[in-house]
This record gives sequence, C-alpha cells and structure tokens, in this order.
Amino acid sequence: MNVKTVKYGSPTAAQDFAASLRETGFAVLSGHPIPVELIHGTFAEWREFFASDEKHRFTFDPKVQAGYFPFKSENAKGYSLKDLKEFFHYYPARGNLPSVSRQNTPELFQKLSTLAAELLGWLDEATPAEVRSGFSIPLGQMIQNSEETLMRSLHYPPFTGDEEAGAVRAAAHEDINLITLLPAATEPGLQVRDVRGNWHEVTCDPGTIVINSGDMLKLASRDYYPSTTHRVVNPAGSQAKSSRYSMPLFLHPRWDVKLSERYSAREYLHERLREIGLLPKN
Repeated sequence: MNVKTVKYGSPTAAQDFAASLRETGFAVLSGHPIPVELIHGTFAEWREFFASDEKHRFTFDPKVQAGYFPFKSENAKGYSLKDLKEFFHYYPARGNLPSVSRQNTPELFQKLSTLAAELLGWLDEATPAEVRSGFSIPLGQMIQNSEETLMRSLHYPPFTGDEEAGAVRAAAHEDINLITLLPAATEPGLQVRDVRGNWHEVTCDPGTIVINSGDMLKLASRDYYPSTTHRVVNPAGSQAKSSRYSMPLFLHPRWDVKLSERYSAREYLHERLREIGLLPKN
C-alpha cells in the first residue's frame, strides 16, 4: 500500500499530499513545523491526567461532547463491543480543560489546527477542477469560524487478562470529519486496510504526522477522496503491559456547511455520533 511520505516545504508537497489521499486515504508528513518537544510535553500532560482519579470530575456532557469519556464509552459503527480505551475531547470553546493539561495542550491544538487549514489549502490547490466544482464552498472556507474541530486525547490501558473476548483497542472504522492529523503515537498498533482487504502497519516514527481523509471529505468530494478503514490492534507480548497514548486532531467544518444535497455537516455528525454510541438514538 503506497502511503506517501510528504516532505513539508517540498515544491510538490500539495500534489504529493493530494495524490496519496486519493490513492490510499492516508499520507505521512515529515519535516512539519510543529515542535516535537511540544508534542512530547502534551503527551506528558495527558499521561498525568489519565493516571489520576480527578479525571472523573470532567465526565463528558452528551449535549456538547466535551470532556472525559470513561473506559469503554465508544463502539465502532456496526460493532456491539466497546473499544478498550478512555479519552478526552478538547474543544477550546466548550467546557473546562483540566489544570494539568493547560500548559501545552492549547498551543498544540492551535498549531495542529493551523497546519490542518494549510493542508486543506493544498487540497483546494491540487484537487481537479471537476471535483472542486462539486464542493458547496472551497474546503478552506468550510472550516472558517468552526467550533467543531476537536483534539481527542486517548489512553489505551495495559491489558489485564480480564478483557472481554473479541474486544479490541479500536475496532475497524472510518473517521467522520474532513481530515485527521495524528502526531506519532507513543506505541505502534495503527493499521490501515487496502482495497484488497489486507491490513498494513502505519508508522509511528517520532517527528511525523499521519493524516487521513474522513467521511465528510469523501462525501463532499463525491467519493474522489476515500475514507479508508483503519483500526488499533491489541498488543502482544511485553507491549501488552504498556499503555498507548494518541492525540488525533479531527478537523470539522462549521455546522451549516452543506456536504451534499442530503446532509449538512451538523446532520451528518449527529447521525454518526448516534451510530457509535456517543449520542442517544432517539
């Protein structure tokens, strides 16, 4: 599976990035402008948060989808078993950020958001005109003044041997949003499925950011950009005794943006949140 490594600053970066998303739904960005020290510092904040009982004071409000989601809160679409993870949703405009996470997390959120907006600009530049003509507005305009973009800080705990049979860290799924930016996780485990159904490991090399296209981009581009299925597999051997931490930024359009004749961004998001158990079905 030819997931391209795109060099930030390369004269062909926009074209290489769009081509990799078109072919695989994924790209790896190297040489990016986000300081590795900032990423490591943010991971350290969330390690401390998830290790503390204080996290339960921040349990999420379903109405705003912000805050702490306890272990086994979410299932992938089409799966009944809950994923083996806990996580925190950070939206700058919603709720309170834990004090332990206030030094680095807001800065990383801002820098990832700025980079994500630049990547959408690359797609606006490199996407064929006949595909761009189907967008209700240019991709870069879809996120202007959006309060829906979120950083999800994830903790996959070590295995105890008491896990429910068949449960996994993150079952096979597609992301809901436009694009996802994922600084290299602390442990391997992310896999992506190709068109033949084969699974491939995705790098977690420090200093890289993995980007993938989501269902909203697939919908807005009329399937030109795929939303590729991916998962986080259970570790084996000594790795099973280690936690895994991950911090994806999910780039979302404003609620009023039309993704297709059928869906606004808000309508599509709420439908998907009901499917994965984060909103009530009624």
